[in-house]
Amino acid sequence: MRQAELGSDPKSATAVPNLSNARQQRWSLEPPIMSATPPTPRNVLTPDALSMLQTIAAAGSFAAAARALGMVPSALTYRVRLIEDALDVLLYDRSSRQAKLTPAGAELLREGERLLEDIDAVANRVKRVATGWEPQFTIALDSIIAKATVMELCEHFLEPNPPTRIRLRDETLSGTLEALTSGQADLALGVADVVQNTAIHTEPLGEVRFVYAVAPHHPLAAAAEPLSDEMMRAHRAVAVADTISRGRGVTIGLLGGQDVFTVATMQAKLDAHLRGMGCGSVPECMARDYIDTGRLVVKATVRPARIVSVNYAWRQRGNTTQGRALQWWLNALQSPATRSALLERHRGG
Repeated sequence: MRQAELGSDPKSATAVPNLSNARQQRWSLEPPIMSATPPTPRNVLTPDALSMLQTIAAAGSFAAAARALGMVPSALTYRVRLIEDALDVLLYDRSSRQAKLTPAGAELLREGERLLEDIDAVANRVKRVATGWEPQFTIALDSIIAKATVMELCEHFLEPNPPTRIRLRDETLSGTLEALTSGQADLALGVADVVQNTAIHTEPLGEVRFVYAVAPHHPLAAAAEPLSDEMMRAHRAVAVADTISRGRGVTIGLLGGQDVFTVATMQAKLDAHLRGMGCGSVPECMARDYIDTGRLVVKATVRPARIVSVNYAWRQRGNTTQGRALQWWLNALQSPATRSALLERHRGG
């Protein structure tokens, strides 16, 4: 026990081996704490203890803080010393009559205020989530979806400050649906796959037409039309990687034996086309501005233009009531103008 170790003379604390300077200084000035179990940061840094430190700072002295808290000064000092002992630091300068914080004490006060604010925020969020809001709502976005429209929808959703956190995931091809079926997303925008899953519900966003396009300085720009497979095979194709994590993914529009430059997103594919780095089919809705300004040239091919039906999808939860965030997004997607904007409102380069 500390009293037995230190003896009756408080000054003898300076002679005790293996004690840190902070503990030696503290114990040399105040009576030792009698405790069966050593205090630890986790069991002393409670919200109540952090609030107590705030009260001491506001009152300016231990005596005034004790009166404000309805405690005797010795009890308040004891609780402060428990924290100091657990952290092995001095929080207050004992040479001052006022409750003067040490640098370590000032840091604990700042962090304590932040933690108390976080606790209040968590409590408030939990109460609001209990009203039907999802804690987090994740949306998987295929690279064919217009990001500006998505951001506008997010802005409207977040404007009334709901308790739901929004998370956006960029996906491509089969990866968009996989994010939903694997439980990593709550809503998927831009699903082109045929969904054969009773737990997944889909609704149409619209149709996307693909056109074969190259840069004006690309060799195929001046080639006779329609382009044959042999002509196209002789030039590098630009492909978008499927983000599916299992399986081989989807391969669209590539010819056997053709050189391929693979990129991560449809926007990156367009950039490669604009630089003349390759050829292939691109969504007309994304390339329209470039086509209209002559930065891309559309070429007819022997193959018919591809038209893809694009959907949005979400997970059905049996008889469980839909969360309010999902309800909001599904209501927003009821608008034909919103669905069209998600496919059409791409910004040109």
